[in-house]
Amino acid sequence: MDTALLLALGLLAQSLGLSWGVPRRPSTLYPWRRPPALGRVRRAWVIPPISVSENYKGLPYMLVQIRSDKRQPGGVIYSIQGPGVDEEPLGLFSVEKFSGRVFLNAELDREKTSSYRLKVFALDRGGSVLEEPTDLEIVVVDQNDNRPAFVQEVFAGRVLEGAAPGTYVTRAEATDADDPDTDNAALHYSILAQGSPELFSIHERTGEIRTVHVGLDREAVTTYNLTLQVADMSGQGLSATASAIISVDDINDNAPEFTRGKLLMEVTEAVSGVDVGRLEVEDRDLPGSPNWVANVTILEGDPEGHFGIRTDPRTNEGVLSVVKPLDYESHAHYELRVSVQNEAPLQAAPPRAQRGQATVSIRVQDVNEAPVFLENPLRTSLAEGAPPGTFVASFSAQDPDTVQLQRVSYSKDYDPEDWLQVDGATGQIQTRRVLSPASPFLKDGWYRAIVLALDDGSPPRTATGTLSVEILAVNDHAPALAPLAAPSLCSEPERGPGLLLGATDQDLPPHGAPFRFRLSPAEPGLGRNWSLSHVNGTHARLRPRHTLPEGLHRLRLLLQDSGQPPKEREQPLNVTLCRCGLSGACLPGAAALRAGGAGLGLGVLAVALGSAAVLLLLVLLVLLRARFRQRSRDRSLLRGLQDDYLRDNILNYDEQGGGEEDQGLQAADCDPSVPPYDTALIYDYEGEGSVAGTLSSPVSSVGEEDQDYDYLQDWGPRFARLADLYGHP
Repeated sequence: MDTALLLALGLLAQSLGLSWGVPRRPSTLYPWRRPPALGRVRRAWVIPPISVSENYKGLPYMLVQIRSDKRQPGGVIYSIQGPGVDEEPLGLFSVEKFSGRVFLNAELDREKTSSYRLKVFALDRGGSVLEEPTDLEIVVVDQNDNRPAFVQEVFAGRVLEGAAPGTYVTRAEATDADDPDTDNAALHYSILAQGSPELFSIHERTGEIRTVHVGLDREAVTTYNLTLQVADMSGQGLSATASAIISVDDINDNAPEFTRGKLLMEVTEAVSGVDVGRLEVEDRDLPGSPNWVANVTILEGDPEGHFGIRTDPRTNEGVLSVVKPLDYESHAHYELRVSVQNEAPLQAAPPRAQRGQATVSIRVQDVNEAPVFLENPLRTSLAEGAPPGTFVASFSAQDPDTVQLQRVSYSKDYDPEDWLQVDGATGQIQTRRVLSPASPFLKDGWYRAIVLALDDGSPPRTATGTLSVEILAVNDHAPALAPLAAPSLCSEPERGPGLLLGATDQDLPPHGAPFRFRLSPAEPGLGRNWSLSHVNGTHARLRPRHTLPEGLHRLRLLLQDSGQPPKEREQPLNVTLCRCGLSGACLPGAAALRAGGAGLGLGVLAVALGSAAVLLLLVLLVLLRARFRQRSRDRSLLRGLQDDYLRDNILNYDEQGGGEEDQGLQAADCDPSVPPYDTALIYDYEGEGSVAGTLSSPVSSVGEEDQDYDYLQDWGPRFARLADLYGHP
């Protein structure tokens, strides 16, 4: 066979989807399994890819006819496997087993599956493999069956007014489900409508929207609405539309201006915090933004700072107010020059504002002003205890209305102690009576009163003045010794802490503490026997200089304060010296000696003892009376029992005096030397070592023969009666 014929056969086989190959031993039972290779195996047939258009409707449609060159008696059986045949989606492709023709049975959708790869088998009638399985690829050709779509219906963008050409605004975006490698998905963007003039453009491939010309003015147009279009096939195919809303942002390209260049206002004197008038401002920039908010300032005409201007955030007006009271008598007219600017600086260069400044003429109106105290509050001082009629202060006021001749009168508004009197014509103040230092209205040494000054203008005006009087303390009290509960200390100086003495003073500082404690120089012996040591500003410690006799000692002390001049007081002090143990406490035998208190004399002690004796006598009388009542009650009870015995025939075996127990009790009662040991309490033992301690007199340490009882004659008739009852026969 010549070369030309072989070439023609090859082309024919290729057109039919066949290729020549070396035959191999078939596998009859499992055609899809490859037999073991005996060396290198060469593919027996090759089928080129088959292309078919999606959405093809002439079905069934033969795609290709496959043939094997391994002709066998009885013919070849063909089969195919794979997606679209025996795998999902099922039933798309089929093959005639004897002719080898492959058919398309349903419409294809490239957007779902762009290609299919099938396996082709050739068997003999016995089921043996004639050809090695080969691939059959079916490529789905794209059709423009999908319309492009914008990713959103409305695109938003912002741009500053006055932006330069080419300024980026926003970007539109669309998609197409067709094959991106074909014109079916080649998108083209355009603007269908944007109004006049055309200030925006869109890039046909990227969808970027940019400015084209100068002329964006927010004050003219605040928002632009563009209609966008996208089309595939490079603008010649299917299309879709969307909107683009572009907002123009404000810049400060308009200077604020006053609506009027000259204004006339009036205000009354002697007031502050009141509004005088409003300055109207206009600005074409965005209301509420820093490009619109007006700042009005006073350039000249107010050297003393009487006026202030604030901006009303709602109307953007400048509000002129008085911040410092005006005085008609000193300045009756003001000429202010004011200017207005925005919070944000100008970003453009518009023509200079013609009404950026204005002139405000202010006329001050005269009114009746209240009197003014020259010094308010007025502070002065006065010594405590000042007598009635003492001059305190001259609290006068002046009337600022110099043009009008007016009189000023004075009166009290607050004087809680009614301590002061005010001269109605002059304002002089003096005391009416003596102010008590214990007044509840005297706070930290200060007394506060309020005085009124009233003019006779029309209408009359009143001024209030505060008078504060410091009450200066005077040293008119001497210090006094603080009372002591039991002024006793050890008779030996080395034992015990000594006696702590304290003093008080009714005067306020600096006329009180520190105090000075001294022994009276009128008794020189005090200094030889006693010592006073400083503890602090209000206390001193008293000690004996050497061992002194036990008992009551009378001392005289001098107490001096720190006032100017100082006050001094001589005060007696009765101190009891006692025997002390090692701990410094008085021993029990000296208890009676400590009964006298500081400043207690012999007469006071006698009265106390007399009172105790009378009380003891009353207790004895009550006990005797109760005993007699008990005996009478016992007799009545016994008589009642005997009557019951006689009436009820009850035998009474009450035996008294004949028993052994009763005779023993009678012997004990009749023997004066034997205590009643049948009682619960025993009182026959006292003294040292006893729980009761000693019951001796306070001076039992001295022999009875040494005692002098003559002073008992002065204790009064009550004690004499008691002595008669319990004295020696």
